[in-house]
Amino acid sequence: MTTSPIAVSLSKVSRVFGAVTALGEVDLDIRAGEFFAMLGPSGSGKTTCLRLVAGFEQPSTGRIAIFGEDVTGVPPYRRQVNTVFQDYALFPHLDVAANVAYPLMIGKVGKAERLSAAEAALEKVRLGGYGRRRPGELSGGQRQRVALARAIVARPKVLLLDEPLGALDLKLRENMQEELRELQRSLGITFVFVTHDQGEALSMADRVAVFSQGRIEQIGTPEEIYARPKNRFVADFVGSSNILPPDLVGELTGERRWASLRPEAICLVSPEGADPRLVGRLLTKSYLGASVRLRLDLGGLHLHAVRPAGETLPATENVALAFDRRALHLMEREA
Repeated sequence: MTTSPIAVSLSKVSRVFGAVTALGEVDLDIRAGEFFAMLGPSGSGKTTCLRLVAGFEQPSTGRIAIFGEDVTGVPPYRRQVNTVFQDYALFPHLDVAANVAYPLMIGKVGKAERLSAAEAALEKVRLGGYGRRRPGELSGGQRQRVALARAIVARPKVLLLDEPLGALDLKLRENMQEELRELQRSLGITFVFVTHDQGEALSMADRVAVFSQGRIEQIGTPEEIYARPKNRFVADFVGSSNILPPDLVGELTGERRWASLRPEAICLVSPEGADPRLVGRLLTKSYLGASVRLRLDLGGLHLHAVRPAGETLPATENVALAFDRRALHLMEREA
């Protein structure tokens, strides 16, 4: 079995701003042709990491390589990458074709060649025939596609996307998630996608790096990150999770460790004959359309369960929890 070459490599990369460490000695390898997501809350270091790869920032320490070439200190225009920003940064006075062709014009490509390349890029993002329109005549989703076409027209080896869907409404954002994934597969180039939205990261990425306080907490496939979080931060941030304390986990499993239990793994049953350690009270029910979110009190420990809408629940507020013990994931550490 062959291993894909490494598209982007960070070795002990840090970025310090005065007394603030925005990124602390990060090691990261992103494979060629991979859709890779950098996920984390505001201030976690994910955008700083992306800007370092793009060349908009330079590392305080460490080395950055793109397809094996050391680009530490190399300016953005000399790197084989391009970036799509959240605000799209389109020129309102230029038509769509000229916006898309702009990087080729800067590269002194002839007019006929660059306009032909721009039209081909627009076809790839399903905007063929829109070249004569102005950005102001387009919807938010169409402007986002124009920005994508401009980013791919020069055929970069790595495409960096800095929360490009953040300005879109929910339905359009969901549609664009599917289109971005299809575009990445058709182009076959490496996408590095920065987001604070765990749903975006899980639905689109081949692998995800979860950032917190300037470091990477965990890297893995969406399934690994969701089902087997390494610590409490990952469990809490990547989807809602119930964190069970070591005392209870020790009684249930024999191993005194922190554990993660996803809400959808919990069923409610009658407390009669149930494990007394899992008997509690149903506090609230919230209808979510296809599902119902339940808040439970397990002897002072508050947990959440998610059940399909219409499922029959126990008639009283006194309930017991039931779950497959294999759904209880023992974490490496709490923090």
